[in-house]
Amino acid sequence: MYRRHETGKKGESYAIEFLQDKAYTIIERNFHCKTGEIDIIAFDNKKEELVFIEVKTRNNFEYGTPIEAVNNRKQNHIINVAKYYEYIHKLKNVYIRFDVIEVFMQNDKPYKLNQIKQVF
Repeated sequence: MYRRHETGKKGESYAIEFLQDKAYTIIERNFHCKTGEIDIIAFDNKKEELVFIEVKTRNNFEYGTPIEAVNNRKQNHIINVAKYYEYIHKLKNVYIRFDVIEVFMQNDKPYKLNQIKQVF
């Protein structure tokens, strides 16, 4: 279990670098509340959208592809956390988007990052 957690954290760090290279501003990492957690909250400066991002990292495909792990249950958790984030920050008239970043790793190094925009 510890190894998976470590891999996930590395994947999130690579995803943040990836986003910063694409002119995103990172607002929060690992935002927690009672209903769940969101890996990254960022602002897409090009599109002027607030983006809630789930990062999924894989070393192999034994448990499927990263995007397959973001099932309906996980999506609902992310949506509820996003609603809470909007509420506590009193956000109004802000465009919101939900993305998934897939991080494919080999020997603890990323070989591919894939951002799927407006995934749900």
